[in-house]
Amino acid sequence: MKRALIVVVTVVAIGAAIAGYYIRRGGVDITVNSTPVSEGDIVDAVAATGTLQAVISVTVGSQVSGNIAFLGADFNSVVKKGQVIAKLDPTLFEAAVNSAKGQLGQTTANLENAKAQLAKDQANLAYQKVASERAKVLRNKELVTQDQLDQANASIDQAMASVELDKASILQAQAAIEQSKALLNTAQTNLTNTVIISPINGIVTQRSVDVGQTVQASMTAPTLFVIAEDLTQLQVSANIDESDVGRVTPGQDVLFRVDAFPGAEFHGRVGQIRLNPTIVNNVTVYATMINVPNDDLRLKPGMTANLKVQVARKPGVLRVPNAALRFRPSLDAFAALNQPVPPEALPRGGRGGPGRGAGSSGGNGPAVQIPQAPRGGGDTDNRQQRQMERFKGMSPDEQRQFVARLVERGLDTSEFEAVMEKSADKNAGKKAEKNVEKNAGNGPGKTKPAFVYKPRYGEEQNSETIARLFATSPQVETTGRVWLYVNRQLKPVAVRLGITDGTFTELRGGDLQDGTQVVTGILTPGSRPQATGATGNPFQQPNRGGGPGRF
Repeated sequence: MKRALIVVVTVVAIGAAIAGYYIRRGGVDITVNSTPVSEGDIVDAVAATGTLQAVISVTVGSQVSGNIAFLGADFNSVVKKGQVIAKLDPTLFEAAVNSAKGQLGQTTANLENAKAQLAKDQANLAYQKVASERAKVLRNKELVTQDQLDQANASIDQAMASVELDKASILQAQAAIEQSKALLNTAQTNLTNTVIISPINGIVTQRSVDVGQTVQASMTAPTLFVIAEDLTQLQVSANIDESDVGRVTPGQDVLFRVDAFPGAEFHGRVGQIRLNPTIVNNVTVYATMINVPNDDLRLKPGMTANLKVQVARKPGVLRVPNAALRFRPSLDAFAALNQPVPPEALPRGGRGGPGRGAGSSGGNGPAVQIPQAPRGGGDTDNRQQRQMERFKGMSPDEQRQFVARLVERGLDTSEFEAVMEKSADKNAGKKAEKNVEKNAGNGPGKTKPAFVYKPRYGEEQNSETIARLFATSPQVETTGRVWLYVNRQLKPVAVRLGITDGTFTELRGGDLQDGTQVVTGILTPGSRPQATGATGNPFQQPNRGGGPGRF
């Protein structure tokens, strides 16, 4: 009996302790998930998908039509330049050559006949001239009539006409000979083209015909073979979105994987960004060629490569998880912790307003009163305008300190933050122009403007122009905020950020150290992690109410 009484008292004491614990905590048991700040490498990369292909790939076709009589190469055959890889049936082409030769012989004979006729008519012309002179002498002695003299002169004219006609016949025969030679040359060329040779040293990657197949060469040459010159050097043809092409430049390192070798990682280098935009699925992309060494010949043309172009790399830097940067505690979370809502947790544009967005505890904690800057006309508007003018004249550090003071007072800082963003963009643009000018060789004191590309037809581009044309955009430092969980209180910490790899972001400034735990989410029994709207499902309805499990 005494032992039972002791057990009952112990159970009651434990229950009272648990009840008191939950009463002190507002009746909600929450779990704060956190991840430590760490040191490591961050690689800012542009992801894309491309296809492996040979650097030089030649399509071998046929200039003439006919039946395939012989094939000297097959798939994967290694061929040499000048090697016979196919032959067409030459019967018809040989007949055409013989016919052209016969026609050439006939036209040559016609030329000789025309020349002989010319010689005959020239001899006749000479005789007619002698006969005309004799007729003149006889006419002076009145031994012949005038009609006989006129006939002698007319015979001279007829003989001269015959000579001219013979000369024209000779020219015609010579033209016919040239035409016959051209026909013979064409027939011989077609006969030669029935033998198809390899134009380069390489390996056959495609064969499109078989022996006995008829190929028809009409407007375009039919494809017989595709020969890759050197498979130890490949290239990846990738499409880079217009939103990322500004960060890609020739010479950057590329890592990629292929499905054929899941555990292997291959390396390449950006070789060319082609200035020929195309639209794929309503997205403007630029073809980017990536040079890939393939000494072991493991990579094959046509493989799909999932690649990442390394835009920037920071080894051994302090980094914070992106989940911590996306985390935004709700007002109900502060109510569950019995913590006043800090100004940083208030939604932008809702500071000072009524209801929960203005710092209400949601019924589970003390209300937070946020002072509101007076608004109105007259002196108030003038004072705000003068304040804004002074803010624009401050340095970036002074502007950040000014905004921090307004946040501490709980005032609206949206207008000032917009000015800061415009100033940051403007400064980044000026810095980029200075970098381009420096790279272009413009030293101090020179008045040469920044690079302006004005292409002309036929203009030859040098390496300096190409380097400036594909200069990457400068990296811009951004700001963010993380939350610490210290003594059952959420504490905001402002940080300056650099590059990101999608999982971690570089820390360039702030009060965080290696190993500092930063909050990534808040859980209650039966609830989902509390996270930002940027990472949630946009089609999911948000939780409503301030009860347990609804943060």
